[in-house]
Amino acid sequence: MNNTASGNTFWKFLIPSLIGVALFMTPIPAEDGVTIPVAVLANGLEGLLGQVLPVLLLIIIGLSFIGSVTALIVKKSNPSALENSPYLDKLLVVNPFWLTVRGVAFILAVMTFFQLGSEAVYDDYTGGLLLMDGGLLPLLFTVFLFAGLFLPLLLNYGLLELFGALMTKLMRPLFRLPGRSSIDSLTSWLGDGTIGVVLTSKQYEEGFYSKREAAVIGTTFSVVSITFSLVVIMEVGLGHMFIPFYATVIFSGFIAALIMPRIPPLSKKPNTYANDQEAQLDESIPEGHTPFSWGFNKAKERAGKAEGPGEFFKDGTKNVLDMWLGVIPVVMAFGTIALVIAEFTPVFAWLGAPFVPILQVMQIPEAAAASEAVVVGFADMFLPALFAADIESELTRFIIACLSVTQLIYLSEVGGVLLGSKIPVKFRDLLIIYLLRTLITLPIITLIAHVIFMF
Repeated sequence: MNNTASGNTFWKFLIPSLIGVALFMTPIPAEDGVTIPVAVLANGLEGLLGQVLPVLLLIIIGLSFIGSVTALIVKKSNPSALENSPYLDKLLVVNPFWLTVRGVAFILAVMTFFQLGSEAVYDDYTGGLLLMDGGLLPLLFTVFLFAGLFLPLLLNYGLLELFGALMTKLMRPLFRLPGRSSIDSLTSWLGDGTIGVVLTSKQYEEGFYSKREAAVIGTTFSVVSITFSLVVIMEVGLGHMFIPFYATVIFSGFIAALIMPRIPPLSKKPNTYANDQEAQLDESIPEGHTPFSWGFNKAKERAGKAEGPGEFFKDGTKNVLDMWLGVIPVVMAFGTIALVIAEFTPVFAWLGAPFVPILQVMQIPEAAAASEAVVVGFADMFLPALFAADIESELTRFIIACLSVTQLIYLSEVGGVLLGSKIPVKFRDLLIIYLLRTLITLPIITLIAHVIFMF
């Protein structure tokens, strides 16, 4: 490669990558702590669109279901009808289970928006919490718009190749993961767990992560953002303890990240790749190269293959449509059902009952009340903090707050996004992983809490 071409690829790597880092990984101060520019853009657009967003979401969920039904009818009558539109085929033609999920989501969205049928569905703490103004889905709509549109800045211009070479010697021995997965984790930590899932899913589809690696990253490293962690500790009335709280979360989460990839169900996931393709990632570093020099060469090579602005926005638009039509209905369906169960049935009280003797052995006060908060987070990440707010013991509230952040798998958010993504995890996997993370982190958090509250 001549000097001019090398110089061109250098700038082609550097400028988009710096913009990507600025948008996805640069912490900036916010009212509740810190955030990232993509999240600021998403929040700003959400505030600007306001009450229009539930209408847009209802339309999107409807298009997802009606479009899938139409595509299946067309394909049944003419199997070659979508041959010239492989993207639409992939987006709309789904198996009977996911078609049912999209149909259920549409029904629940209509009931919630128009307040039809059972109040349990459209209550402010169930369907309303997801669909209506200020809820989760309006935020996901705007997050998916900006994250999807700008995701090629991280994927297509060499940044992951550079970080992959630099971080492999850390990520492989500790977590059995490629070095580039460090970007997924950092994006989740500073911004939002759902953005990390989207980034992981795209890399899995492109053959950079195996099924096992994608499942591990999606369920173990799509961590709760710093901002939301601050909201949780403030909700339980312990905002003044944010530093010991977050240090406890980081330590217990790190231990869980060491253990989870080494035990089932994650350890049983195959090391094969999406669509039976060959692995697209080679992490070996040739003789005569340092990790940085080799990563830099691979980054420039990747940047040199990137297309112009038109292809960039085409890729970004596809990302957005994938998330809007594929993920949002799943979050609506699973999230609403889980929240109805949590709010209007004793199911989570029953599920929490086996934890009562465990909590008593760990000398956690108000064990019966705490046991329900331990399991209710599977429905929604904020529910444990709401359940714990009325518990008198500060020690117990501290433990529940820490645990709720380290459990990670919430059906109304990250769990729903995982199920709607291409990452190979099933509902059963998410439930088992949630329980395992609880059993791993609870003793660690409890021990630290007893030490903190001893003084």
